[in-house]
Amino acid sequence: MTWEQRGYERALDGFQETLSRVRVWTVPSPCAQWTAYDVAGHMIGGQYLIKALALGESVPDVNTGPGRYCTPDPLVAWEKARTGCAAVLGEDALGRPVPMGALGEVPLGDFLGGYILELLTHTWDLATATGQDADLPADLVHHAFATAQVVAPALRSAGHLGPPRTPPARASEQTRLLAFLGRQEQP
Repeated sequence: MTWEQRGYERALDGFQETLSRVRVWTVPSPCAQWTAYDVAGHMIGGQYLIKALALGESVPDVNTGPGRYCTPDPLVAWEKARTGCAAVLGEDALGRPVPMGALGEVPLGDFLGGYILELLTHTWDLATATGQDADLPADLVHHAFATAQVVAPALRSAGHLGPPRTPPARASEQTRLLAFLGRQEQP
């Protein structure tokens, strides 16, 4: 297993841990127009998106109405989606070329390395929305920040990221990443 695949698994675990501690789903999240429930749905949908990529199928839209991916118990919906996705991530699937925006096509295994950014960002969003500790693993943050430098322009032009913010002087790498993504940590 590559570092990227291990990092992806660790990021999945971190999201799942945060998800398991949510008690109120209707609170607004840092994602405009989305509640904690919508963030959970977006990430559940993300597992279906990756599964579709692995199988060479059409990918679902996970940004519009993301709550549709949740059941009354988002943790159960997440676990089902995660298990189904993991079941198809064999060696052939990880080598399958998949579209990655301006980068063209990359092997799905490399795509998963880039997807760490998505997982960390929305783990932070969900933790922040629900009053949880939002500290992310430093090595994954470092990796995600490098990914963000490459993919942010396309995400911004598609309206998926806000404008970058100026982080405080001597900010941690996590704070700088979040500011780059248009998010602001609360003191």
